[in-house]
Amino acid sequence: MSNSRKIGNNVYLPDENPPLPKLLIFAIQQVLVMFPPTATVALITGFPVSTTIFSCGLATICFIMITRGQVPLFFGSSFAYLSAIIGIIIAQGYESGSGILPVEAVRVAQFGIMMSGLVSVAAGLIAKALGPQSIQKLLPAHITGSISIVIGLSLAGNALTDITDSSQFHNLSWTVAMLTFLSTVLFAVYCKGIPAQAPLLLGALIGCSATALILWLSGGEQNLFRSISNEVFANSLWKLGDGSAVSLPPFSLPKVSLEAALAIMPIAFATIPESVAHIYQLDIYVNELARESGSSKRFSIKEKLADTLIGDGCSDIICGIIGAPAGTSYGENMSAMMISKVFSTSVLVVASILLIFLSCVTPLVKIIYGIPLAVIGGLEIYLFGAIAIQGVAVMIQSKCDVFSNRRMAVIASILVIGIGGTYAFDGSIPFFGMDIPAIAGASVFGILLNWLLGFKES
Repeated sequence: MSNSRKIGNNVYLPDENPPLPKLLIFAIQQVLVMFPPTATVALITGFPVSTTIFSCGLATICFIMITRGQVPLFFGSSFAYLSAIIGIIIAQGYESGSGILPVEAVRVAQFGIMMSGLVSVAAGLIAKALGPQSIQKLLPAHITGSISIVIGLSLAGNALTDITDSSQFHNLSWTVAMLTFLSTVLFAVYCKGIPAQAPLLLGALIGCSATALILWLSGGEQNLFRSISNEVFANSLWKLGDGSAVSLPPFSLPKVSLEAALAIMPIAFATIPESVAHIYQLDIYVNELARESGSSKRFSIKEKLADTLIGDGCSDIICGIIGAPAGTSYGENMSAMMISKVFSTSVLVVASILLIFLSCVTPLVKIIYGIPLAVIGGLEIYLFGAIAIQGVAVMIQSKCDVFSNRRMAVIASILVIGIGGTYAFDGSIPFFGMDIPAIAGASVFGILLNWLLGFKES
């Protein structure tokens, strides 16, 4: 990264380095934007929160190195993988969702996450060899959009279960969940700036505040907060003293599992188009900002698509190796960069270092684990529905003709197999003596049917 001077007024391009005070402020802003959704993914899946946070920082640094500091994207935990991870965990006989998974369960899922990283790396190599258009032909909008819809709707039951099973105080749980949901939506719709970029954080704070008020008014009898188990820090590699202040995240190595690979790998087909869209958006935003600032610089970001996909894949492999959920480039952080007009990759590096440090702060990790399930459930209503809507948006933005008989056949098969298999067979469809993960099976079937029918994008 160069140390060239700042151009414009408070504008920083990818190779610009802000002064240290501003650098820290911008980095903290990036951490605040990505922290709530990433922590939520960990809580929903049962993966270690500290390991998940640590992995995002490490993966972002890895991504920036692979893209040679030319693509300002931040790597965070992806909600797209939730249903596949939860499904394989349940299939292996472990409890899942909003708790703490045993190490063996995490190790099984890790292998599938690593394999999903290889899918993105392969897509990057294909794009490098055949050009970016090859990815769009392999994964057109009607396939990726349908997969996203299935992912979101297959998680709908988990959201309501987390609310109703969160405690014996069901009425209070619903009250807190709805307050969390409504406040999150209101922040997202009516606010601007940082509040609009961190609705999950603010919504969770409202929900937790309501829970604390209920606890106080009831004299301590109605408590929705969760107790902190010592199991959270039992597998920490190193602790400072008793670990009450500082402890390293617990890491684990993946366990080979063909079932996990089959369940989790195909989800990469839904996240790859997201990365493609981010690259094209960044290219427009950054170059337009450079032009408006009077700079002669031009950034060929969209030409780095292959490196971006390879970087995404390597980041997922890192997550799989150390024991964290799979991830993706975060649109939330890209939006924060657009608002602040700060696209400096040095800011993202500093933010990543801060994230790694925060993952070792024991009190912070304890606070995250104490969040009531009712609050998590309220957030999930918004999040899981948003995943499904994003699938619809993908098809609308690409002007996909869903009334074409052939496209309709592919979309219909993906939706019915994916959603039907999730609810009729608990996520694993019995098929010729095998248990096929519903979402993975729907994805592969849709891709094969698309090829068989000889689709051509209009």
